[in-house]
Order: sequence, then structure tokens, then C-alpha cells
Amino acid sequence: MRKIRNNIFFIGSIDWDRRLFDELIPLPDGTSYNSYLIKGSQKTAIIDTVDPEFSEEFLDKLKDLEKLDYIISNHAEQDHSGSIPMLLKRFPDAKLVTNKQCKNMLIDLLDISGNRFVVVEDGQEISLGDKTLKFILTPWVHWPETMVAYLKEDSILFSCDFFGSHLAASDLFVKNKCEVYEAAKRYYAEIMMPFRKMIKKNMEKLKGLDIEIIAPSHGPLYDEPEFIMDAYKDWISDNVKNEVVIAYVSMHGSTKLMTDRLVDFLIEKDITVRKINIAHTDIGKLAINLVDAATIIIATPTVLVEPHPHAAYAAIIANILKPKAKFFTVIGSYGWAGTMVERIKKYVPNIKAEFLEPVLSRGKPGKKEYEMLENLAEKIKNRHEKVIKK
Repeated sequence: MRKIRNNIFFIGSIDWDRRLFDELIPLPDGTSYNSYLIKGSQKTAIIDTVDPEFSEEFLDKLKDLEKLDYIISNHAEQDHSGSIPMLLKRFPDAKLVTNKQCKNMLIDLLDISGNRFVVVEDGQEISLGDKTLKFILTPWVHWPETMVAYLKEDSILFSCDFFGSHLAASDLFVKNKCEVYEAAKRYYAEIMMPFRKMIKKNMEKLKGLDIEIIAPSHGPLYDEPEFIMDAYKDWISDNVKNEVVIAYVSMHGSTKLMTDRLVDFLIEKDITVRKINIAHTDIGKLAINLVDAATIIIATPTVLVEPHPHAAYAAIIANILKPKAKFFTVIGSYGWAGTMVERIKKYVPNIKAEFLEPVLSRGKPGKKEYEMLENLAEKIKNRHEKVIKK
């Protein structure tokens, strides 16, 4: 156990070696599964548990705990809830506290008996004696049943996935802000960005709380809450930056020539470019660069009559993440059928951006195509000047 404040402890696990989450999301720096023990003057509660892989380690930390009254489940996903069945078995009198929707999901996912639950409503409180937990429903951060728990007397927000970061670190609290900012932004980009509008609403619900510590379910805790809250306010805003993300792949060099030339033109116009070779990068790198960009460009050769599969994958990922970009287009090459633009458009119905005139080259690009790319760069510059706040 690691002490946070008087009678409040971190009892989670650090997963230094995990490199993939949900068989999809890269974890370059591992992660943690944060669980918290609160000892009130009358009752004791645990907030969330750990991934099932760490269940034995988790229970070993509790070997001297004689009584547990409440297990708080803020979120049903197994990296938070997976050790609940073992915890219920270890403490047969403990009640599982959650909201109605999370209860139903926990029953479905973990086959937990319905008589173990205490269902709470939005804003409801539970007393531990000298400590009081208030529950606030925060749907779609990032599942529909998620909620947060606020410990009133100690001004601690147990925020679940809200404000988290996939980062394995020995520090209990944030020390390296640059490192945590990068990890938290990647985390936001990968699982929170599609729910940007819901996050805005849920942040409004937190406004009246006096928050001195944010204790998320992944990554270090924040003893300067404004650091991560200000970052979120920026990420969820409608403001974009003077940045272009170019997700490219090239088979025989033609698309790379076009991409490189466009990058040069954009740099000449003082536009920041994020050039990502989607054949070799992870989707987290693409996701984090989509958070702020004003323009997204897919650069792809044609495979038969389709965009390259890597380009199609990048477009689909961007569509799932729903970035706030204002402009979108396609550049690339083809051999005999220049139809991949319409195919890509069908992959991105969720991207509500102005579609700029694409630039295609039949085979190797020449003077005409480079002039078109220069015109595209100029058009992007003009568009950015209209939408980017100074």
C-alpha cells in the first residue's frame, strides 16, 4: 500500500511490460491499474480493482484487511472490474456499489450475483463515518455506464478513465509533466476523442467541486489538478492549430514524392506538418497528432481500384476518433483507375470537415502535379488563416 492521505491508500498494480490494449491500442510505456482503499471511521471502501492478471498480487496487499464494506465500481471494463469476483469471495459481506447501467454490465461480463449490489443515482452519497463519497455519473467517458467518485472531506476525485494515462511509472504523483502530458494526450486521443462533446458536458458537472487531487484509474495521480484539467479544456475545445497531418504510404515512390513535395510547400508557408508513415507507425501516434490538426491528408497509391490498405485503415481510424479538423483531402498516385478518392470519402462519414480538391498523379508526378500540390498548400494556408484563433 502507498499512502495518499490519512487513511487513503493506493493499492493498484503497475504493468511495466504490457504493450497492447484491446489487441488494438499500443502501450509504448506500459500502464497501471489503479485501485484505492479508503478507511473511514465506521466503514471501509475500495474504489475499482485491477486487471485479472494481477488479482493475486492485489489480494495479497489486502491480506491484513479484516473487513470491507463497499467495493465501488466506476466502470465495468475488465481492467477495472476483473478482480471484483475474487474480492467479493474474499469479503463475503461486502456490497458492490455502482450505478444501474454498470450493474447490468457487470452481471453480463462477470456473472456477479444481483444481490451483492447497492445501486446509486447521480449525486447520491455514501458515508464511511468521517469520510463521504459522492457519485457523479459521467456517461461516455468512455463507456455509457462510467461514473466518478468524489471524496468530499479530502477533496479527491477518483476519476476512473477520465484524465488517465497509460503510463507505468514508479512515481505515485505526477513529477515529469512533459512525460505525463504526452501519455495523457495519447490516452485522450485513443479512447476519449470520439466523445468530445460528452466530455464537455461531464466537465461542467465537476465545476462546483473543490478538487485537490485527481486519482485516475491509469497512470500517476495529479496533485496539481489544473494541469490535466486545463489540457482537457484545450483538447475538447473547437479550436484547431496551424497543423497538417499527412498519413501516407507509398509502394513504388510516386506517392512519397508527392508527399515530400507537399510537406516542403507547407513548411514554406509556416504550417506545422505531422508526416506519418502509416506502414510503420502505431495508431496511437496517428491519433495523438489528430487532436489539434486543422487539416488531415491521406496520401496513398492505388491498389487495383482501392486505396492502399494502410491508408484505408488510417482513414477508418480517423473516422472512429472523430477529430475536430476543419479540412480534409487526399493526394496520391494510380496506374489505370483513379477511383480511390471516392472510396476514402466513404470511410470518413464522421469527419465533418470541408473536403479540399484532391491531387492525383497517373504514375510518377511531374511539373503539373507539383504545381497542383503548391496550389493545395496555398489553399490550406488561406483556409487556416480564417479558422485559427490568434
